[in-house]
Amino acid sequence: MTQRAALATVMDRLAIDAVITGYAVAVDDGAWSDYDALFTPDGRADYRGAGGVEGPAGEVARWLEETMRNFPVRQHLIVNRRIDLEDLGGYAGDRAEVRADYLNPMCLARQAADRPDGAPPGRSGTATPDFVTGGRYTFTLHRAEAGWLIRTVTVHEKWRRAPGP
Repeated sequence: MTQRAALATVMDRLAIDAVITGYAVAVDDGAWSDYDALFTPDGRADYRGAGGVEGPAGEVARWLEETMRNFPVRQHLIVNRRIDLEDLGGYAGDRAEVRADYLNPMCLARQAADRPDGAPPGRSGTATPDFVTGGRYTFTLHRAEAGWLIRTVTVHEKWRRAPGP
């Protein structure tokens, strides 16, 4: 691999990492148009492994928007990212796969409603996440003219702690 190819590979890895971070931020902030913009036009999301839906990214974004209203406070931590770039004889291709673990604590909407000061849960340290899930994402990405975009994302939930006795 030439020095130029090595630098291009590093730049691709950084760009892909930024897309994955953008994904987490879009979901946590409820920025559904940003979420949809991270995907290729034929992009798909599969949340069935966590009890959700599968389909075109735009449709899944609308499902997430409705579902996440139940969890106004959420934080996706996406870690242990393993990026595999397509190898074209020592040069990076236009496809990549990312496997990354996640931890996702969330507070139910009722906690926000129960706060006498109306502040979101967690601001004063009195609310704790009452729904936590963890697992692994698998992303496939394609290089587009505008940069790297998600073609598919699949959630593989490994565990959850939900409210209840």
